[in-house]
Amino acid sequence: MPDYRPKPDDRSDNVEKLQEMVQNTIENLEEAHKTLQNEDLSGKEREAILAKNERREQAIAGMRREIKDEAHDH
Repeated sequence: MPDYRPKPDDRSDNVEKLQEMVQNTIENLEEAHKTLQNEDLSGKEREAILAKNERREQAIAGMRREIKDEAHDH
């Protein structure tokens, strides 16, 4: 019979996972900045990239706050 009990909440590697997510998001942000240098982009494409980069920057700030909270809790 399968065991349907929830797994224990293991947060021991949350900071490491969050740091990796921040790094990946920063790399995506940098790639997008390079893409913006392409003169063949339409205005809509450029606006979409800028909007996505703004969301990425907000996400990075949120993840960094969460890293501080997690580090403080341990």
